[in-house]
Amino acid sequence: MRNVILGEVRKALTGRQWWILPLAGTFLCLLSTFGFASEGHKAIVAGGSSEEVTNNIARAWMMMFLFSSLFGAILVSREYGTGTVGRSVLLAGSRSRLLAAKTAVATLAGAAFGLLALALGALSCAVAGSAYGDAPAFTGETWLILLGCLACSVLAAPWGALIGWIVRNQVASVALIITLTLVVDTGLQALAPEFAKYLLTIAMSSVYRDVKPDLLSVPLAFAVIAAWLAAAYYAAQRLVRTRDIV
Repeated sequence: MRNVILGEVRKALTGRQWWILPLAGTFLCLLSTFGFASEGHKAIVAGGSSEEVTNNIARAWMMMFLFSSLFGAILVSREYGTGTVGRSVLLAGSRSRLLAAKTAVATLAGAAFGLLALALGALSCAVAGSAYGDAPAFTGETWLILLGCLACSVLAAPWGALIGWIVRNQVASVALIITLTLVVDTGLQALAPEFAKYLLTIAMSSVYRDVKPDLLSVPLAFAVIAAWLAAAYYAAQRLVRTRDIV
C-alpha cells in the first residue's frame, strides 16, 4: 500500500494543477483580504472594532477549501479522461486499494492547501491593514478562525476526490463542486437555513467560525462533515466495485 500511495503522490505532482490551483486560491483570497481591509478601515474610522476587522481578514482564507476540493476531484477524474485508470487499478492490486490511496493522497494535498491558508492568512492579518494605517489585533478567535480554514481545506480534498470517483468526468466533477459550493448550498442557506446548516459547505462555515446565524455548533458541524464523507466514500466504493472501470 505504501508504494501505491507514493505512486499516487508522484501522479499528483505531475502536470500543472498542483501549483495553478493553490495560486488561483491565493489570488482570490488576497482579493477578499484587501476588500475586508478597505471596508474594515472605514469601519474603524467610524468607531468599529480592530479585532473584528482582523477576524474578517482571517475568514477570507476559507475560500482555499474550494480549490482543495477541486484538486481532489481532478486527481481522480483525469485518469478517467486519459483512460489510464484501468492500468492504475492493475498496478494498485485492486479497485479498493486505488480508491483508498487516492483518497489518502488527496487528504495530504488538502493539508498542504490548509497550511498555505493558515500561513498566508496569518500574514494577511498582520500586514493587510498597514496600507490604511490600521494595526492588526490578533485574538484567540483569530487563531481559531485560521485553524478552521486549515481544517476545511483538509476535509474538502477527500470530498472532491470522492466526487471524482462518483462522477468520473473531469469537467462534470469540477462543475458540480463549484455549483454546490457557490450556488446550491448558499442559495439553500438563504431560503431554508434550518435545513441548509446540515449541508457540507454550510457545516464548514461553522468550522471556520462564520458569523452567520443558524449555524451548527463546531462539534456537531464536524460530525455532519464526517457523515457526508462517510456517505460519499460508501457510494464511491460501491460504484467503483460494480461499474466498468473504463
